[in-house]
Amino acid sequence: MTAASDGRPVRVLVVDDSALIRQLMTELLAADPGIQVVGAAADPFIAREKIKQLQPDVLTLDIEMPRMDGLTFLQNLMRLRPMPVVMVSSLTEAGASVTLDALALGAVDFVTKPGLDVARGMAEYATLLQAKVKAAANARVARREVRAASATPSAMSYRTTDRLIAIGASTGGTEAIREVMSSMPADAPALVIAQHIPAQFSRPFAERLDRHSRMTVIEAEDGRQILPGHAYVAPGGRHLRVQRSGARWVCRLGDDAPVNGHRPSVDVLFESVAAQAGRNASAALLTGMGEDGARGLLALRDAGATTLAQDAATCVVWGMPGAAVARGAAQQVVPLQDVATRLLVGTDRD
Repeated sequence: MTAASDGRPVRVLVVDDSALIRQLMTELLAADPGIQVVGAAADPFIAREKIKQLQPDVLTLDIEMPRMDGLTFLQNLMRLRPMPVVMVSSLTEAGASVTLDALALGAVDFVTKPGLDVARGMAEYATLLQAKVKAAANARVARREVRAASATPSAMSYRTTDRLIAIGASTGGTEAIREVMSSMPADAPALVIAQHIPAQFSRPFAERLDRHSRMTVIEAEDGRQILPGHAYVAPGGRHLRVQRSGARWVCRLGDDAPVNGHRPSVDVLFESVAAQAGRNASAALLTGMGEDGARGLLALRDAGATTLAQDAATCVVWGMPGAAVARGAAQQVVPLQDVATRLLVGTDRD
């Protein structure tokens, strides 16, 4: 859907301390007939009152603001009145780290701050912003709870040197992947990840996953050997492929054209895993907007791999996994909390 559930335009409240950003965001969003900007607020206290008065469907929220920072406001909002929030973040590693905190607190998605001094590219930015706001309007938003990592079944041994796990995600994926990784044992098969994310965000994302996982999680580097017990995150702005090198797999990074509008693309990763690992792989397509990964998951299934799609009930946006299910690419459709175990079982084959 591209509007609110009753057919009316998506109602958006823009929250940012910069008058220029508020004006620009308002203009870019209002250019879409499926979106109505109902108001703007310069700080969280004004935003709180406008939420009560205007009943928006979606908030766009800056992080650095006077009187109360965006994270504190978001945390209070998700506790008292959970609603879809799209963060507006600075394109820096510090901004990336704080944005990942916001996603952990319940924000649906994020966009980077628009370049105010560059007119070229504004149309592309507007299209991305509008699409993310519309997707957020239909996202499932709930209070976040911190849960302990799931115990790994002791009766099963997952140590292997010839198995591979692949995960792809987009909107809502940073937290979904974190949950999957928190349930992986230290000696899990090697794992490769494609998450739609900007270049400045992928390294902080990998570092965050590493803190929450018993596996070693790093940003992928070209030519790096893929080892059991390690997970490799595709760098933002570059495709990640798996390539066989003798008896080993290695990471290959590419700067070739975006696929399905994305680089890294889940389809690119999944298709390489299908070609290089075949039935020795298992793969999961998690929450995300669009169709990236659906074709690749079907290639994996055709190659004999175990293929999973996250179910609609636990997705923030059931776009990518839904597209995979529609293609018949997923052997199993499972809730997020079961993904890790099913992936491990999928690689534990003779």
